[in-house]
Amino acid sequence: MSSCPYLKLPFSFDITRLQHDLALAVRSPWIKHFNTQAYEKDWSCIPLRSVGGSIDHILPIDSAEFQDTVILEQCAYFREVIKHFECEITSIRLMSLEAGGIIKEHVDAGTSLEDGITRLHIPIQTSPEVIFMIDHQPVHFSAGDTWYLNASCLHGVRNDSQQARIHLMLDCVSNAWLEQVFKQAGWVPRPLPRYPDPSIHDGNVFEVIERLRLAGFPAGLALADELEATALDSK
Repeated sequence: MSSCPYLKLPFSFDITRLQHDLALAVRSPWIKHFNTQAYEKDWSCIPLRSVGGSIDHILPIDSAEFQDTVILEQCAYFREVIKHFECEITSIRLMSLEAGGIIKEHVDAGTSLEDGITRLHIPIQTSPEVIFMIDHQPVHFSAGDTWYLNASCLHGVRNDSQQARIHLMLDCVSNAWLEQVFKQAGWVPRPLPRYPDPSIHDGNVFEVIERLRLAGFPAGLALADELEATALDSK
């Protein structure tokens, strides 16, 4: 499938060691997610890499300078896990959803492999009763495994278990290494659009070209030539 909404990657990690580092990290306070309208019960974070290395900054801001926090410095296995990913990683957070909690369905624009930010989840504490809905598909992210979530798709989570669901979440900058890993896992790249505007297609392209040429504007004439070359090339 193209532009896959989720994908299991070929990396699995030691649950016992992940939980050991989780116990170290939770000595620091959880910070409630800033978008309080987006969830029910409690959805909280502990920043492991953040803007300026701040332990109270949980926003994954684009183009900011990210640094490891003192919390991550105490977690040797988390650091070992992170080194498996041969790409730049910006925000790294522990994300906890309280037992009985719900993250309402929403879209995080610009967070897909194709968009340049690849969001990966490594569940540390979970159960089969924790279910993502991703583009209306129910999915359980298994513990210790590495899961890609295309967060630019409609997605939400229900935790119907008796304990908090806790994931290690990495925001990776997409690169050739990640693309190769994805292809090995069965990912098919999203095809590039044939024409620069989604309203233009093979059925109307010559009509659009004619209108542009009749209007006679220089930019429109250049676009008409581009569209004609593309249309003729596809025949």
